Amino acid sequence: MQTISPRWVRDFSRFLPLKSQFLLTGNVRDLHIRPVGNHVTAAPLCDVLAETLHAAGYADVIRYDPVSGFELLHRPDGTIGDEAVLTGLGLTVAGGKAAGGADLLGHVIDRLIAREGAPVALVVDFASRLIIRSDALQPPEQALFTRALVASQTAIARPTGPGRSPRFNSVIWIAEKEGDLPDWLVVENPRLRHIPVAPPDRAARRALAPSLLRALPGAADADAEALAQAADDLIDATEGLLLVDLGAIAQLARAEAVDVSDIAEAVRRYKVGVTEDAWRKIEHDRIRDGAAAIEKRVKGQSHAAVHMLDIIKRAATGVGASKRGGRPRGVAFLAGPTGVGKTELAKTVTELLFGDESAYIRFDMSEFSAEHADQRLIGAPPGYVGYDVGGELTNAVRERPFSVVLFDEIEKAHPRILDKFLQILDDGVLTSGRGDRVYFSEALIIFTSNLGIYATALDGSRSAVVSPDQPFDDVRRRVRGEIENHFKLVLNRPEILNRFGENIIVFDFIRPDVAAEIFEAMVDAALGDARGAGYDIAMNDDVRGKLRSLCTADLTNGGRGIRNKIEAHLINPLARALFDAPPDGRVMIASIEAGATTTLGLVPG
Repeated sequence: MQTISPRWVRDFSRFLPLKSQFLLTGNVRDLHIRPVGNHVTAAPLCDVLAETLHAAGYADVIRYDPVSGFELLHRPDGTIGDEAVLTGLGLTVAGGKAAGGADLLGHVIDRLIAREGAPVALVVDFASRLIIRSDALQPPEQALFTRALVASQTAIARPTGPGRSPRFNSVIWIAEKEGDLPDWLVVENPRLRHIPVAPPDRAARRALAPSLLRALPGAADADAEALAQAADDLIDATEGLLLVDLGAIAQLARAEAVDVSDIAEAVRRYKVGVTEDAWRKIEHDRIRDGAAAIEKRVKGQSHAAVHMLDIIKRAATGVGASKRGGRPRGVAFLAGPTGVGKTELAKTVTELLFGDESAYIRFDMSEFSAEHADQRLIGAPPGYVGYDVGGELTNAVRERPFSVVLFDEIEKAHPRILDKFLQILDDGVLTSGRGDRVYFSEALIIFTSNLGIYATALDGSRSAVVSPDQPFDDVRRRVRGEIENHFKLVLNRPEILNRFGENIIVFDFIRPDVAAEIFEAMVDAALGDARGAGYDIAMNDDVRGKLRSLCTADLTNGGRGIRNKIEAHLINPLARALFDAPPDGRVMIASIEAGATTTLGLVPG
C-alpha cells in the first residue's frame, strides 16, 4: 500500500544529513498518519519522529519534556533502547526515566553532540514551556539556549549505515510557535532548520478514514460502496478538524452506537455537543401553518414570510445542505425600510422554532462600528483586557448551538467584522480569542439592513432612493441594486454578497391598506391593555376615523411610526385623562383635539 507521508516528514528526512538541529512548530499536538502493514493509523508526533529517525539509521531516540525528564522512545520492533545511552549522557535512570531540569538539559546537549558511535537524536518536547518570555530570557534560560546555539555550530556529521550517509547527533525542538524560542537561535542560525507542521489536509483525512470506520457499528456488514460513501461523508464533514478530532469522532460513534452510514451525525454531535438534533424535532404543523402566524404579526409582507418559511423547511429537511464545512442551517438577509417588520419576522420565526420569541441571539451592529469591535464578538486575544471573558457571540452560540442569530442593521458594523461573517457563512465556524472553535452549523443566521432606502451624497446629505408611492417591483429592484453596489463598490467585498445568494429578502413599504390593519390592531391592543388595568374604555367611530388619519398620514417610518403616533395621540392623552379624573365606570372617547398636545374628551359610556 502506497502512503504519502506528511510534507513535514519528507522535509525533515531530506534535511537530516544537512542540519544538526530542527524546530517543529504548528500542529504539533495533533496525531499524524503512519502506515502499519496494509493500513494507515494515526500516532503522536514524537512516535512518528522516532519511526522516521530509526528508519534514517538512528540507533536511539531520547525524548525530554520539562515534567517527565528524559526517556528512550520505542524502536520499530517495539523494544526500548539500552539505558546505557542515558547513563552515558550523565543521567541517573530510575524506572526507565531520568529526571532533569533545564540546566541539566543544556549539559546533556553538550554531551550528546560530543558522543561517538551510532547517531542518537534528542527530541525536546514542550520547548515553549522552557521560557517565560523569549524576548527577556532569565539567566538559566540564556545559558540553556546559548549551549544549544554553540552545539548546533560545533556538531559534526558522521557517515552511518550501509550507504554511509552523514548523520548528526540531532536535537529536535518541538514548540507551538516559532517565536517561542529566541530569534538568535532560530532565525539567525544556518545550522537549524525550522519545519512548520501543517494541519491535516483532505488527503490525510482520506488516508485515515477507512481504518477509523472499520470499527464502527454496521461496518462489518456494509459493502464497499457503503463504506466508500461513509468515508466521503466523514471527510466532507470534518473540514478544518484535526486527526485527533477524527479519532474522537470514531470513539464517540462507537460509544453511542451511531451506524457507519450515519457518520455525519457523529460529527455533528462532536461539534455541538448535543445528542438530539433540534431541527429534526421541529413541529411540522407549526411550520406548515407558519404563514398565518407570521401574518398576524408582520403585516403586508407575505412574500417575505413564504421565503423565510422555505429557508426553515430546507433547514429542517436538510435538502440542499452542504456536507463540507458545516455551514449554518440557513441564512437570510432582510432588507427594506424601517418599521416594516424585519426584526419582528426574526422574532416570529424564533417563536415558531423554539416556542419563545426571546430565544434568539440579537446583536445591534451599530454597537460594533469601531475598528476593534470584533473582539467583543469573538473575545480579546491573549494578553489583552477581556481575554478571560470570551466573546459575546462565541459564548452565546456555544451555550445555545440551536438558535436564531440576528445581526441587526448590519451596514453599521465596521467592515473588519465582515471578515468574521464571511468565515461563519463559508465554514460555519469561528475561532474565539481563547482559541476555541465555535460551530454555527445548527444556527439560523439572519441579517437585517436599511441599505438601499437612502443614498448619501458627497456632502453628507441623504436622499431617498425609493418611496412608498413606487410599485413594490420597482422598490425591490432598486434596493437590491443598491445592496449590490454597497458590497461590490463601496466595501469591495462581492464575495460576501455571493454568500447571501437569492436569500436577500426585500420588504415592501407599509401601504395604506396594510397601515389601516396595523392601526386597528394597535388601537385594539391599547384599549385591551387599559381594560387589563381596570378601565372600561370605548371609542366612537368618528374619533377612531380621525385618529386613523392622524396616525397613518405619514408612512415613511412604517409600523413603528404608526405606533409612535398612537402613543402620542391616544395612549399619552388617555393616561393623562384617566390619572387626572379617574372614572367610576365605563367611559367613551367622544372627541379628540390634535395639536401640540393632543387631548381626548371622555364621557360616561
